[in-house]
Amino acid sequence: MRRARACFEPGASAAKKIGARQAYDALLVQACTALGVEHRLRALPEGMDREVERIRVEECLRHQGLSL
Repeated sequence: MRRARACFEPGASAAKKIGARQAYDALLVQACTALGVEHRLRALPEGMDREVERIRVEECLRHQGLSL
């Protein structure tokens, strides 16, 4: 997950950021499935609502003991 998040650094192209976000979301979905955490990442379009859900999911996964 850390490697996927590294692509969000300043200077990365828009295409690279989009691809990294999609890959990161896929990893979050896998982690949620493995740990039984509910999420709406697949249902929400890209934008503020999805970003808020991403942050919520990250926090839930941390509470489950996953190191992000």
